[in-house]
Amino acid sequence: MKVVIVIDSFKGSLTSVQAGFAVADGIKKAIPNAETLVCPIADGGEGTTSAVVTATGGKIYKLKVCGPLGEQVDAEYGVTPNGTVVVETATAAGLTLIEREKRNPLETTTYGLGEIILDAVKKGYRDFIVGLGGSATNDGGVGMLQALGFEFLDGDGKQIPLGAEGLASLKEIRKENALPALKDCRFQIACDVKNPLCGESGCSAVYAPQKGGTKESIRLMDGWLLNYADLTKKTLGVDFKNVEGVGAAGGLGFAFCAYLNGALRSGIELIANVAGLEEKISAAEVVVTGEGRLDGQTGMGKAPVGIAKIAKNYALPVVAFSGAVTKDAGACNEVGIDAFFPILREPCVLERAMQTDYAYENLSRTAEQAFRLVAAFWKKN
Repeated sequence: MKVVIVIDSFKGSLTSVQAGFAVADGIKKAIPNAETLVCPIADGGEGTTSAVVTATGGKIYKLKVCGPLGEQVDAEYGVTPNGTVVVETATAAGLTLIEREKRNPLETTTYGLGEIILDAVKKGYRDFIVGLGGSATNDGGVGMLQALGFEFLDGDGKQIPLGAEGLASLKEIRKENALPALKDCRFQIACDVKNPLCGESGCSAVYAPQKGGTKESIRLMDGWLLNYADLTKKTLGVDFKNVEGVGAAGGLGFAFCAYLNGALRSGIELIANVAGLEEKISAAEVVVTGEGRLDGQTGMGKAPVGIAKIAKNYALPVVAFSGAVTKDAGACNEVGIDAFFPILREPCVLERAMQTDYAYENLSRTAEQAFRLVAAFWKKN
């Protein structure tokens, strides 16, 4: 039996690679002669760079850039053997880079992401895949664009301050000094949300609260972003503010679409393509996927369902494992996951459940039992 394991990370507990090998260990105990292939995966969020670099045999560049609060942070990006740059927004502008009590989207910036892109462009790279997950920002991507040479000016002709609060003084946008090489670059953006830039379903209203936004700051930021979008239309002649997905990462999706000709793509489909997953899955007899939590949202296009979709192109059975399963997770069965299994084997506090060694053991043991059942039916067929 050949089993291809394409399982997303259990965030805060197991990386995609660790989860994959935990499943492989369990399968081997149930079916010693099984052939297992672990393929790390992500959908544009945490672990995307590592997953793609591991899958393709690429390399990692490390550098220091401006962090979300203006401090220097250690960041990285990956490059595949064919020269495609893969970068996670969170490496430079991530929420996890900020202590909880210091989180405030008025002050956070995407400037560091622009520095990463600038570094890659200077090295000669022109093709980019950017994951938008996990950002701490709501600056509409202006910080990133400032790092790339675009000018966002106040009434005195000076660059506005970094962070969403800088947008309050925005009066003029100039593109003349933008990095010339950007016109030769191609940006594919891993984005699985549908939010526009502004309004009740825009980035400020929907995502800023989890980044430290208050009712008043959210109202202000929404207005500032609307003005930014109107000035963008006046400067560039394009109007993207109501396009689905441009509200991702605090409006970073808008910046990529309007200023860098970026294309918003399904995260899992984009990453699966660059990692060559379809070829690997097509050679399997059983496919395993999963993530830290399976729920109704999983069925709306997250990594496990993207993998199941590929598997069903070849009529393959799909088994999923998860740290937690909600009541509405049955939606996963309707979109290609034949059966799913939560891995907790006994009552415990969340802290214990999230411990890497404990999660690894639980995942491995659950996979073993699931595949003992698979083996029993396999023999009959």
